[in-house]
Amino acid sequence: MKEFWDKRYEEEGFAYGTEPNVFLREELNRLDLTQGKALFVAEGEGRNAVYAAERGFEVTAFDISSSGKEKALQLAKQKGALLTYYVGDIFSLAPQPESFDLAVLIFAHFPSEVRKKIHIKTAESIKPGGYILVEGFSKNNLALRAENPQIGGPDSIHLLYNTDEIREDFPDFEILHLAEETVELNEGKYHKGTAKVIRFIGRKRH
Repeated sequence: MKEFWDKRYEEEGFAYGTEPNVFLREELNRLDLTQGKALFVAEGEGRNAVYAAERGFEVTAFDISSSGKEKALQLAKQKGALLTYYVGDIFSLAPQPESFDLAVLIFAHFPSEVRKKIHIKTAESIKPGGYILVEGFSKNNLALRAENPQIGGPDSIHLLYNTDEIREDFPDFEILHLAEETVELNEGKYHKGTAKVIRFIGRKRH
């Protein structure tokens, strides 16, 4: 997977654009979240982390792709934003428990046996009262992807989300929003068209 993402992020331009994910932007505005420490999981080229940094968050991001990091730091410089970016996974980063106010996973897809471990580790890193925000392709996106490969997303059901798995992965969180939704994606050249996604906002219980 590292080779795949390095190759994609080495392409000219930004694979998924430079604007933040719509769900992230809308929810941070709705919840009026503008400061604190934020963790961005599998952050790629940094569009979402940079947006959070611009809002006032102290941002830590990571991805397995070194070319993703280069693009993210390039974008941060262009925007005048500060962020800390690591190459690796959450286990090598090993964040301290209850050290972040917000964790964000936007289209962060992992094999099912790995996903739960990553979600648990991410959840542990959030302070009581802190938030987690997730958007990922639904298992029901496979049919739409077959009709229009331009919408992107994994082609394996084992890498996709459903609401039951999210609920099971984050038992210590009050569910503020959890649903499968049909959305129109317009993110760079690899997310274009009608897609089915899972969207989740949770607040960690005290």
